[in-house]
Amino acid sequence: MILVGGNKVKNKDFLRITDLEASEIKALVKRAIELKSSISPKPLSGSNISLLFEKPSLRTKLSFDIGVHQLGGHPIYMGPDEVGIGNRESISDIAKVLSRYVHCIIARVNLHSTIEEMGTNASVPVINALSDLEHPCQTLADLQTIMEHKGRLEKLKIAYIGDANNVARSLALGIASVGSSFVIASPLEHTLDSNTLEKAIRIASSNNCQISTLTDPLDAIAGADVVYTDVWTSMGQENEKIARLKQFQGYTVTPELMSHANKDAIFMHDMPAHYGEEVVEGMLDKPFSVAFDQAENRLHAQKGILSHIFTNVN
Repeated sequence: MILVGGNKVKNKDFLRITDLEASEIKALVKRAIELKSSISPKPLSGSNISLLFEKPSLRTKLSFDIGVHQLGGHPIYMGPDEVGIGNRESISDIAKVLSRYVHCIIARVNLHSTIEEMGTNASVPVINALSDLEHPCQTLADLQTIMEHKGRLEKLKIAYIGDANNVARSLALGIASVGSSFVIASPLEHTLDSNTLEKAIRIASSNNCQISTLTDPLDAIAGADVVYTDVWTSMGQENEKIARLKQFQGYTVTPELMSHANKDAIFMHDMPAHYGEEVVEGMLDKPFSVAFDQAENRLHAQKGILSHIFTNVN
């Protein structure tokens, strides 16, 4: 069991999907699938786990809360009004204080710099439960879902339609890491940033797969094994919504658009869904949709992450 008290006891944090090697990602997916049917042993027995959230959540909060319980730990939730990250107290002080009470910090934050600073100052593992830059926990659940429905992670084509947000960034890097191709169709002003794109291309080239950025959803979706979308306006971008609704016209995923993918293609959405924007009403209930499997797998992927961290701490 991890001890608290100020000593540096953590193995490593999970702040970006690339914090994991490809072999670790695949092992975590395998472990998540195993934990879906069995929760023995309980590696978190006797451990206190902090859930420190700056942003609202349904799936992330529930999945980590229940997952910690199922693995034998004690989750402690603190919402945005309770701590005041960076306002009431400095990020570094919060990380150091929490390290004296809990065995792991799971943080859902506005800025990625916040989670990085927590990782620097905490003496216990820190997990990124979402930042403006990445959402690595979501990617692991996505990969688990793809494995369950496709039977493999390699040599697939994933087409992402919409905004190159935190989910898209982590997904592009994660897909490239496991040896599949990733193509995103989005307006030019909302495509992958150069740092993420260059990193994803570098990873993909070493795994004999491709990363592509396009503007036409039809071009992107042709031959796709997986079609993925997410909201056009993420939390914190509400003042951009009107402009974004105009910019993303033509990027709504519909059954007709899905018909241009492979016949056995699956549709994914990390939710929440904004019907009438990135998807049409009823899309998540179609036979080709695995969105609710994705949502369920957040629980098992979180358990896989925690199990990995708590069985690999020095």
